[in-house]
Amino acid sequence: MRLLPLLAALALPLGACATVTVTEDTPPRAATGDFGEATLMDTGGNRVGRAVLTQGPTGLLIRVEATGMTPGWHGMHIHATGQCEAPFTSAGGHINHAEPKAPHGLLNTDGPDDGDLPNVFADAQGRVNAEVFTTRARIASTGPGQWLWDSDGSALVIHAGPDDHTTQPIGGAGARVACGVMAAG
Repeated sequence: MRLLPLLAALALPLGACATVTVTEDTPPRAATGDFGEATLMDTGGNRVGRAVLTQGPTGLLIRVEATGMTPGWHGMHIHATGQCEAPFTSAGGHINHAEPKAPHGLLNTDGPDDGDLPNVFADAQGRVNAEVFTTRARIASTGPGQWLWDSDGSALVIHAGPDDHTTQPIGGAGARVACGVMAAG
């Protein structure tokens, strides 16, 4: 009867050497190191900042630096078309290629759509310095999220006000005040 606990104790270290098998349930991972950028322009055609995109294994890190914003919170989204002609409606709607399409909103129980990002904050001088991460977009050729380097490109748009993360279609964020076409670095 003492043999069973002894066998279990001996088997335990062997279990620690087990091989991990990747299955269909394993989330996809992207190759890291790809990067891109977007020069942010205001509706007057003035350069107001830039965004740097860096591919991680499970998503995309976006570092945003901007000036000339109204102090306070601003909605920010990834848009489906790489065009930024004022008033930036040329950037189209959010990237949202999944079927069925998800409604807007990080806090929407049926969302979020693939272009949804957290708000960014402009300080009293109108400066934005932020990093956001999304698992819903990628610049690597394979991996999780929507591919941003498709045939019509993508754009990063900053709105005049905050996104409430639930209201359709853009969370009440208001006018598009800055836009940058995303391009491979």
